[in-house]
Amino acid sequence: MFKIGDFSKLSQVSVKALRYYDELGLLRPARVDEFTSYRYYSASQLTRLNRILVLKDLGLSLEQIAHLLDQELTPDQIRGMLRLKQVEWHQQIAEGQARLARIDAWLQAFEQEALMPAYDVVLKQVAPLQVAQIRGIAPTMEQIGPTLNRLFDQLLASISQHGATAIMPGITLYYDSEYCERDVHVGACLSFEGTLSDGEEVKVVELPAVETMASVIHHGSFSGLKQAYDVILKWIEANGYHVSGPNRELNLEYEAGGDESQFVTEVQVPVEKR
Repeated sequence: MFKIGDFSKLSQVSVKALRYYDELGLLRPARVDEFTSYRYYSASQLTRLNRILVLKDLGLSLEQIAHLLDQELTPDQIRGMLRLKQVEWHQQIAEGQARLARIDAWLQAFEQEALMPAYDVVLKQVAPLQVAQIRGIAPTMEQIGPTLNRLFDQLLASISQHGATAIMPGITLYYDSEYCERDVHVGACLSFEGTLSDGEEVKVVELPAVETMASVIHHGSFSGLKQAYDVILKWIEANGYHVSGPNRELNLEYEAGGDESQFVTEVQVPVEKR
């Protein structure tokens, strides 16, 4: 028999861990002195302890290890448990590789600019949102701004006429699946409180939930949004994603005729892994 300290040295497992395994019922001492409460372990218990350490190294939790060791599991059940852990490790490796790619992108940005990058791309989940929407076509790229201003004015007027209240921010959707210099299809959207029914041009629709939305925040004039799009599209390609739906722009800080340097716009692009 070995005292817990000696067994700890022999097994190279800390006394604290051995006591914790005892509390969980994972590895009980072979004997506990009824007068001193000293724990004693036998050499034969090293076999079970080594099995615990091997399974722990595979990533199984102590609760899973206890279940595996103490229950009469079938080989299929054991294989199933290990395959689930295998899938988890593959996911963690993929996430780690994606994180390394993002670190590489930051390093490249520092090498080119010697400054913190102006934009940070983040991934988020976006919930479905009921909105009032009006769609239109901008004749040219230069006319997108005036076209959207007109659409939002119509949208606000329609919401007000129906006694509902518009909720900011305004959301712009771009529906073309490729770059267009002419006849750019856009949608102006506002969520609202109150009751609103479909009109001739204004429709009540639900913007779908997006499981993975790439997002950047742009500060300043709309004329500078191209820089934000360049960053987010390069990020999407570098990180193994592809665009999976219409991109959105949220006017987080905007005032018609206001100081454009104070505008804040969120660019959102739905993505999926290639």
